[in-house]
Formats: sequence, C-alpha cells, structure tokens
Amino acid sequence: MSDTSHQDQTGWEGILDPDETIIWQGRPDGGFHLTPGMPFTIIFALFFSGFALFWMIMAARAGGLFWTFGLIHFGVGLALLFGTTMGPSFVRRRTWYTLTNQRAFIAKNLPIAGRSLKSYPITSDMAITLTEGRKQSIYFASKRDRHDDSTEDRKIGFEQISDAREVLKLIRAIQKDKS
Repeated sequence: MSDTSHQDQTGWEGILDPDETIIWQGRPDGGFHLTPGMPFTIIFALFFSGFALFWMIMAARAGGLFWTFGLIHFGVGLALLFGTTMGPSFVRRRTWYTLTNQRAFIAKNLPIAGRSLKSYPITSDMAITLTEGRKQSIYFASKRDRHDDSTEDRKIGFEQISDAREVLKLIRAIQKDKS
C-alpha cells in the first residue's frame, strides 16, 4: 500500500508533468470511525425517523392513505442515520491517494458523482497538519463551504492512513527541496 520506491506510472500519462514522479500511493481505512458530533446526529436521526414511524402507524389506524405523508419524514430520518454512519466509510472505500514529487492527488469514484481527481501543489510554505488517532490523517489544504447563513472550512488531505508519519516525512522533504 505504501511502497515509497518506484511506483507504477501507468495510467498517469497526460496527468503528470514531464519531470513529475510518483513517490507514494495509498488508500484510507474504509472502516467505521465514530467522530465527535456523530452520536448527537445519530440520536436525532433515530428520534426523527422513530417519530415519523409512530405518526404513520397512528395515521394508518384512522384509515385512508393519509399515513403516506409520513414516508418523506421517515425517509429523511433514515437517510440522515445511514448517511452519518455509513457515508464517510463508503466514500473512503472509493478514494485513492497519490503523492508525487510536486503534488498531492486525491481520486474518488462515487456512484452518483462519478470520478474525480483533484491535485494540490506542494509548496514550501504549505501548512501541514498531522492528526493523531487510531489511523492518522495529514491535512494540507482547506475548502470553504458556504451554507445559507454560515460558512465552514473543511480540511482536505490524506485521511485515515496507516503510514501517515512516513508520508509526512516525504511531504516535508518535497517542501525542503522547493525552498
């Protein structure tokens, strides 16, 4: 998964610059990981879908098809529950990371969104963050997501990798060469 010697360059024609070489490739851990805000979202989703189910049962006892109006709420509750718990793992299992001597690449292949390949140039002044945990993550970029009445900065990087310290050393070496 993390052979830092001569990586296979097959399939990278037209993507890599002529003097660019792959020095590391890896994938995130696809397992389930509980994040700090996840329990609250799970409890809310269970309550929301549970109440919708209760409402549908009570409305069905009255007869007619009025109970079907609860289906949308029940579906939203289930989508929130499964999206929160299974969504991040699902995305990580369809993600690939590549580090070259010039850029970091994140590739994804998701069913509805399709394939994407994003690159992040490695510069000498790039801020890099290593987060500790069962699996470590290296963050090297961020994206500002705008919502209706708020903004949120989302960190971008190689998440949930087993050899993060080695990859961090490689990135630091690239930064040193660029300075």
